[in-house]
Amino acid sequence: MDDATDPTDQSARAIAAAEALGLSFTETRHGPVRSLAEAAAARGVEPRQIVKTMVVRVAEGDHRFVLVPGDREIAWPKLRALLGANRLSMPSADAAREVTGYVRGTITPLGSLAPLPVIADERVAGRVSIGGGAHGVALTVEAADLVSALGATVADVTDPAA
Repeated sequence: MDDATDPTDQSARAIAAAEALGLSFTETRHGPVRSLAEAAAARGVEPRQIVKTMVVRVAEGDHRFVLVPGDREIAWPKLRALLGANRLSMPSADAAREVTGYVRGTITPLGSLAPLPVIADERVAGRVSIGGGAHGVALTVEAADLVSALGATVADVTDPAA
């Protein structure tokens, strides 16, 4: 689907942002997937190579992107310590869309409406596949290039997924 037929498809914005950052990437478009394993298979990568972009609320009007390998989840105590915050939360789907311009499941730091600081887990490495701004759209990039282009802080902020 393109932007004209699917109002949630913001892939053109994400791709333009990746190009503006000078990232070399491969675009993948696939149909609906129901699991991390299906998404990885559709993108031709291992589950750990899929990078989930999470929006975290630090305080009112203060959000961060956290890049999390597909086989891991945010370690809240580690992230709170890194940010020096006593409390962090995930914003509602509506609040995340308001900040990023992307619906949940399509969120990417590439082309976000608000230029949020990015934290990348230290395990985001090698070739990775990050969301491309629409369901079933992904960009495969070198993690080091992505982290550098986004000016991300790299830290240990995840634990193995339960």
